Amino acid sequence: MTSVYDSLFLHTVARAIVPIIQVFAFYIITHGHYSPGGGFQGGVMLAASIILLRISLGEESYGRFPRNAGIVLAGTGALCFAFLGFVPLFLGGSFMDYGLELFWLPSATAHYWGIFLAEVFIGLLVWGSLMAIYDALATGGEE
Repeated sequence: MTSVYDSLFLHTVARAIVPIIQVFAFYIITHGHYSPGGGFQGGVMLAASIILLRISLGEESYGRFPRNAGIVLAGTGALCFAFLGFVPLFLGGSFMDYGLELFWLPSATAHYWGIFLAEVFIGLLVWGSLMAIYDALATGGEE
């Protein structure tokens, strides 16, 4: 499943469209805290862009995004998201209560940044999970 298609058109279009998809995906993730979209949608778009490279370029795409990078991204996203949820507990609030008054931030600003970071961490988690699933299916579990 990781073979290269011998099509100059496919290679050119894939290399041209992937950066556009990724920029739009990062836009979706970073603006998800106050508009439609967010971490899940952006993470799926990021994974789709890498899968497009995997299908069109084959083994060459693993130089840009290694096989184990998906697991690392998913683990980092999940760990950071869990940490972000537990931080308010240590500050006297409830789980994922981002509206706390912090030492230097008013309540509304802390809430804004809490939701923003949650969207970013969810994006990393979804991106890494989908990439790990695809790589496991494409290689048959072999490294």
